[in-house]
Amino acid sequence: MMDGEKIEALSKGPAASEITVKGALEKAALGKGLDIEEASVLLNIEDAVQLAELYKKAGEVKERLFGRRVVLFAPLYLSNYCTNGCVYCGFRNAGTGVSRKALTPGEVVSEASALEEMGFKRVLLVTGEDPRYGVDYIISCVRAVYEKTGIRVVHLNAPPMDVTALKELKASGVAVYQVFQETYHRPTYDRMHPFGRKRDYPWRLGVMDRALSAGFKDVGIGVLLGLYDFRFDCLSTIAHSAHLYEKFGTHAHTISVPRLRPAAGSMLESAPHPVTDEEMKKITAVFRLSVPTAGVVVSTRESPALRSALIHIGATQLSAASKTNPGGYAKGETSATEQFSTDDHRGLEAVMRSVMEEGLVPSLCTSCYRTGRTGAEFTERTISGSMEKFCSANAALTLKEYSRDYAKNGITGLIEGAVKRSVDEIKDPKMKKALLEKLKELEKGKRDVFF
Repeated sequence: MMDGEKIEALSKGPAASEITVKGALEKAALGKGLDIEEASVLLNIEDAVQLAELYKKAGEVKERLFGRRVVLFAPLYLSNYCTNGCVYCGFRNAGTGVSRKALTPGEVVSEASALEEMGFKRVLLVTGEDPRYGVDYIISCVRAVYEKTGIRVVHLNAPPMDVTALKELKASGVAVYQVFQETYHRPTYDRMHPFGRKRDYPWRLGVMDRALSAGFKDVGIGVLLGLYDFRFDCLSTIAHSAHLYEKFGTHAHTISVPRLRPAAGSMLESAPHPVTDEEMKKITAVFRLSVPTAGVVVSTRESPALRSALIHIGATQLSAASKTNPGGYAKGETSATEQFSTDDHRGLEAVMRSVMEEGLVPSLCTSCYRTGRTGAEFTERTISGSMEKFCSANAALTLKEYSRDYAKNGITGLIEGAVKRSVDEIKDPKMKKALLEKLKELEKGKRDVFF
């Protein structure tokens, strides 16, 4: 799948010359992606002028392919029971000091309902690895959310499974299946995972192949930045996505960029390979240009200021109002241990306001999975530039629906302005006419309107 020695050499290569940077950026501007050699040139940029050009190109490609929209979602933690020994995680099986909790399907419904009351329409279910809370438990939670709440799309971040279990997850309605490799550097991976099923590096690395073979169209990958040299892990992530495209015709649907954060019970006092804010910007921009069809996801691990910067240079998805412990939403549960600490504690509406003040459009869209714009079709549509009109129009529709049902604190005027600008920017006259008609349907009381 990946040539580790080659990637190691590229990650440690000398600073690129201006000519090679220029060539990589010229290719990146086409929005067709980059190979790992070209990506390595950009990851090794240190010159401030070249960095500014990198960020500019990444922002332009992002807007051309997805419009000005920024998708918002929330994680919903099912269980923090875990048999793994990951040294950096609050859920690690440390024996003492970890307060455990697994939500019942009824409690999951309460959590999802609390998120729905905020205005969320998609949730990301997250769980630790414990055979007592395996695939049957997860499926019962997924089905409960769909049957008893108004949440429209469920994503899942769960441990690697075999093809049979993955088929069952897909059949239950999971839209996107995520597993992060944490680090692709095998020696570091072995040190960070001293025991548990997660110690099996090949089993984890191959799960995206199994998921796509099992019928999933959209999968999410990522690394935990700070465990090893970010250049090596970023290039490996790009190579992993390229492998999926070569084998299945689809790139990773999402690439997440979590940075190591403090966690109660962690054995790490600090990141072995710290990643600075400027490096986070570089990473986000290079992912956008290397895998242009992927949603680049930034969590509440990062500060509001940095998140605001990243959405201009490649990030397309933000979590908001996040709680990283089971039961954190409905009753404000605090006794169960969190997986990690967060740095952005704002609620959904505050994040939406911030996005709009940055001149962008917050989106609560769930349409692609429900209309079949997934997998290879989504990849090809996005590369061709035909997804932008759907992204922009659906962002406006979900924002309008939010303003009618959830908006508070004087945000309605800001929303109306963002919706109007979105309509004005639609270039296709037929799409613009159809969008205006759908907006009128929302005003008359119809809900869940989308293209």
